Amino acid sequence: MIPPMIKNLHHIGIAVSDLDEGVRRYRDGLGLRFEGIEEVPSERVRVAILFAGETRIELLQGVGEDSAISKFVEKRGPGIHHLAFEVADGQAEIGRLEALGMRVLDESPRPGAHGCKVVFVHPKSMEGVLTELVEVPR
Repeated sequence: MIPPMIKNLHHIGIAVSDLDEGVRRYRDGLGLRFEGIEEVPSERVRVAILFAGETRIELLQGVGEDSAISKFVEKRGPGIHHLAFEVADGQAEIGRLEALGMRVLDESPRPGAHGCKVVFVHPKSMEGVLTELVEVPR
């Protein structure tokens, strides 16, 4: 068996209905360090990056009603959407997880925030938690 290539927890993704209000609550209310907002058109999402010490928090607001984040908020309300782990090679992780019988939602890594490549693993394969694997550009 190939050992997993998980480096660390990359971020916690939190779905919000109003990104500006979410930033105010986490930045002003909790005192988290705000790094900025980025739009990821391929995912139809706006992402606010904040840090609690070294822990990265991504607030996610869907762009349009058909965005996965918009649908999540409509169905479940705002809240934790996913956990993301940094990996060295997203494509290798897809093959490794599929060989273990796990359901991976992507055939290959796709564009994510900050030039990263991302892969999602179905919640049914991860104890009910949507899991993102993040390959950080070198």
